[in-house]
Amino acid sequence: MSNLAVIVLAAGEGTRMKSATPKVLHRISGLELLGHVLSTASSISAHKVVAVLRHERERLENYVSAFYPNVQTAIQDEIPGTGRAVEAALELLEGFSGDVAVLSGDVPLLDVESIATLVEIHREQGNQATLVSTVLDNPHGYGRIVRDRGELLGIVEQKDATPEQHQIAEVNAGVYVFDAELLRQSLQQVGTNNSQGEKYLTDVVGLLIQGGHKVSAHQITDPWLVAGINDRVQLSEVEAELNSRIIRAWQMAGVTIKEPASTWIDVTVSLAKDVTLLPGTRLHGFTAVGEGSVIGPDTSLTDVEVGENVRINRADATSAKIHDGANVGPFAFIRPGTELGADGKIGAFVETKNAQIGPGAKVPHLSYVGDASIGEGANIGAGTIFANYDGVNKHRTEIGKQARTGSGNVFVAPVKVGDGAYTAAGSTIRRDVESGALALNPSAQKNLAGWVIQNRPGSKSAQAATDTE
Repeated sequence: MSNLAVIVLAAGEGTRMKSATPKVLHRISGLELLGHVLSTASSISAHKVVAVLRHERERLENYVSAFYPNVQTAIQDEIPGTGRAVEAALELLEGFSGDVAVLSGDVPLLDVESIATLVEIHREQGNQATLVSTVLDNPHGYGRIVRDRGELLGIVEQKDATPEQHQIAEVNAGVYVFDAELLRQSLQQVGTNNSQGEKYLTDVVGLLIQGGHKVSAHQITDPWLVAGINDRVQLSEVEAELNSRIIRAWQMAGVTIKEPASTWIDVTVSLAKDVTLLPGTRLHGFTAVGEGSVIGPDTSLTDVEVGENVRINRADATSAKIHDGANVGPFAFIRPGTELGADGKIGAFVETKNAQIGPGAKVPHLSYVGDASIGEGANIGAGTIFANYDGVNKHRTEIGKQARTGSGNVFVAPVKVGDGAYTAAGSTIRRDVESGALALNPSAQKNLAGWVIQNRPGSKSAQAATDTE
């Protein structure tokens, strides 16, 4: 938006979170609180976005520079308060004339449309300041909007309010648009003479009203958009609300979600039409699911690329790629680096890691496949172990296309099994197997007649053996 700068306040310590992690770096729906706000601010096409930091400054600076390189950072000094934070940001906006939007780094649900509406109202009404308010059933902790017959008189903070003002349900949401020059001038007049000893940004509103400038409060009807987060309870409440909105949006886009109450979807996830999510499904990170795929029940996917018409049942997968028509689960553990080819299968109680499983290849059950390549159409027998670690280094196993490996095999890497080769059940494969060969570990089976009766006398086994005789 032309002639608009955005300031994001993220300097607070957030002591009520009781955490070593700065409050604004706590996550909801796959993104840090500050990330939600900076993503929104960056989507407005503003002249400049400035984030104000103080507590855990270095950690926050690293986060901002890594993920939002176009956002500048300002550092608040030892003088507390939102007004002082905005002053720090204005130093980076020297020479800027226009409107300044002020957002809070712990209010993650405010969207681009709401900010654009606020700026539009501010400009259409010719205001020098416009703030967002909302009505809460429990306004405790919020600054109250004080009016006289509908006209805005000012904002009073919770700790400075009178008992009568505590009864006011309309609260300040902490979102503003100011004329930049008047904001600079007014902040110079704001002191710290209050119960908290802080320089309040809200005092600027009162000064502008007293100076005869036009100020209004834009009341929004959806309090969740401006819900702030101060503790873990509020963190979970806001995340639950955001998740329900994400789910509704995907349902409207053509995704079937069988049980919304047990389904979680991060904001960074992408779903195609006609995807079905069964109960207990959790999709995180940059997971993408192709058309017609069915995920769940009881499945967690993180940073997984899923093709079309895939079926994933009761599985946990991270940083993997599942191609069209493949089938995973139940009870599969898919670790990073796994790629399952089209129409392939990773079956029940199978764990994979850094494994490339070709088109149509199958690892049906009870196996560990680590650091391996399995060729097109190959079949891995039940209970197979790819022994990839020698105690010092990891090594790879290669299984050729259309190979058939027997149940209970152990492949001691590094080893290669050629195209179309077979391995016998119970074999330990230590040497390469040429294409079309059968590999086996022959050993004569020896039965010691009468051993149980002689060595386990009186046991149920011995009794059963005696009865048989």
